[in-house]
Amino acid sequence: MAKLNLWQQFWFYLGENGNYVLAQFIRHFLISIYGVLFAAIIGIPLGILIARHRKLSGFIISLANVIQTVPSLALLSMIMLVLGLGVNTVIATVFLYSLLPIIKNTYAGMQGIDRTILDSGKGMGMTRFQVLYLIELPMSLSVIMGGIRNALVIAIGITAIGSFVGAGGLGDIIVRGTNATNGGAIILAGALPTALMAIISDFILGILQKVLTPREASINK
Repeated sequence: MAKLNLWQQFWFYLGENGNYVLAQFIRHFLISIYGVLFAAIIGIPLGILIARHRKLSGFIISLANVIQTVPSLALLSMIMLVLGLGVNTVIATVFLYSLLPIIKNTYAGMQGIDRTILDSGKGMGMTRFQVLYLIELPMSLSVIMGGIRNALVIAIGITAIGSFVGAGGLGDIIVRGTNATNGGAIILAGALPTALMAIISDFILGILQKVLTPREASINK
C-alpha cells in the first residue's frame, strides 16, 4: 500500500475490509437512530407541555441549551462514569444532544398554529386530546420533523466519538487510521461514510419534511 497514492490506498482498503466497514456503518447508524428516537419520545411531549404552559418554556429550553454547550467528549466522559464503557453511553450522549432541536421545534410548531383554527376545533366540540391529535400535531409535524432532522445529523457526528468508550462505529476506523503510519486512507474509510450517512439522512428527512408540510403553508411559501 505504501507505493499507492491516497485514493488507491483508500479503494484497496475498502476492497480488503468492505464487510467490516459496512458492519461499522450499520452499527454507527443504529446508535444514532436509537439516541434520536429516545430523544423524540421525551422531547416531543416536553415541547407540547411547554407550549401549553409557557412559563415552563424558558427553564426547559435553557436546560437543553446548557446540555448542548457541554463539549461532546466531556459529556461522554461524564456519562461513562455512570454507565461505563459501551454503546449505552454513546446512545445516552446522543439522546441528550438531540433534546434541544426536538424540543425547540416542537414548541415552535405548536406555537405557530393559527389560533382561529384551534378555536374552530373547540367550537366543534373537540376535546383537548382531539384538538392535539387532529389539529395541532398534523399542522406542526413538518416543523417537528425539522428538529428530528437536525438532531439526526448532529447525532451522526457525535456517534463518531463513541470509539473512545468502546462503542464501535465508523469512529473506530478513524481512530485506527490516526494510530497507523500512513493511515490517511483508513481515516478516509471512516470519515467519508460518516459524511455520506449525514448527507443521505438529511436529504431523506428533508423530503419527508416537505411531504408533511401542510398544503396551505406550502402554497404560501
